[in-house]
Amino acid sequence: MFKETILDKILRNIKKLIPKSVFEFFAPIYHWKLAMLGALFYGFPSGKLKIIGVTGTKGKSTTVYMITKIFENAGLSVAAIGSLGFKIKDKEWPNTLKMTMPGRFKIQKFLSQAKKAGCEYVVMEVTSEGLAQHRLDGVAIDCAVFTNLHKEHIESHGSFENYIKAKQKLFAKTKHIQVLNIDDPYFEKFANFQAKIKVTYGVKNGLINPQKYDLDLKLLGDFNESNALAALAVADAYRLDLNRAVERLNSIESISGRMEVIDSPRGFKIIVDYAHTPDSLEKVYQNLKPQAKRLICILGAAGGGRDKWKRPEFGKIASEYCDEIILTNEDPYEEDPMKIIDQIEAGLPRDLIPKFRSLKISDREEAIKQALTDATSGDIVVITGKGSETSMAVRGGRKIPWSDKEVVLKNIK
Repeated sequence: MFKETILDKILRNIKKLIPKSVFEFFAPIYHWKLAMLGALFYGFPSGKLKIIGVTGTKGKSTTVYMITKIFENAGLSVAAIGSLGFKIKDKEWPNTLKMTMPGRFKIQKFLSQAKKAGCEYVVMEVTSEGLAQHRLDGVAIDCAVFTNLHKEHIESHGSFENYIKAKQKLFAKTKHIQVLNIDDPYFEKFANFQAKIKVTYGVKNGLINPQKYDLDLKLLGDFNESNALAALAVADAYRLDLNRAVERLNSIESISGRMEVIDSPRGFKIIVDYAHTPDSLEKVYQNLKPQAKRLICILGAAGGGRDKWKRPEFGKIASEYCDEIILTNEDPYEEDPMKIIDQIEAGLPRDLIPKFRSLKISDREEAIKQALTDATSGDIVVITGKGSETSMAVRGGRKIPWSDKEVVLKNIK
């Protein structure tokens, strides 16, 4: 588990003393030097490992999970980093950082630990912010994977084009293997970087496609087929037995916080999912709506000034699919939770007689309890936004313990 070190505290205090505008000007140099210092301190451990970096707007964590399971099933020693947690061989612990990618020193420390434990491969989620902040400088990437691209993190990057450029950095530095989703509209943005081996995949096109392999996933959501094909494409690049890999993928019954199913003794289902973009939210609803007598949806949006444009979009999408909508808190950071909820509500079509019931309950546990009270046999309660996360970011820079799944289990007994 990663604990705050003295260096973390010193760096945080130094940043507080520097005016924001000054820090932002020198940030690239600061981040690069810190990354190289971390790599030097831990002896550049990535040089002894094959690191597989997975980037894209959606599907990163599921793809990392699937690749890890395929490689382990092939008898290989694997470590993994991502929003689902950290893993070094059989040792696993949750990601409590509120960051998909750890900071530069933490990444190097993890890689050093993985190397000492005898791991051959490290599979990691790679985010646009992590790339923009040079967190992978000093890290040798053996394989880069592109899942898909959608509008996200526009405020933090300044534009969608800057978001794309940040993602492209992974492919600019990866010269051995590149795995690409040929079905994605932004495929060409990532296809023109040089690499010794390139493997394409896709539900419709690509070297790795459903027509070649007998995928019969137990996981909910047809979007998981694309994630599975990405994992198979990586396995193909490393010359693993793909029939054996398909068998392993077909045996996966659930992934924590990713369309995770909890059965109620009263005959309805609860789904916990991480969906936090308009496109991913709509895909979750599209997959669940035909299976539900009623779809009861609990949703919020992250604070901290993050992608405020998404908030009314969430409301609009929920109004199109959900029979009952409960708007609630998610990760407000320093923002007023009720203002975030009001901005989501602004997307609901109030000028028409709604076909749905909507409630605003800022306390997330109370919101979940209300949904569980309202649900009857045949309904589906879907809770989105936090997935498998184990904390909630609130005012004052605090992180309070939180688990959607645990709250559900506590309240359906």
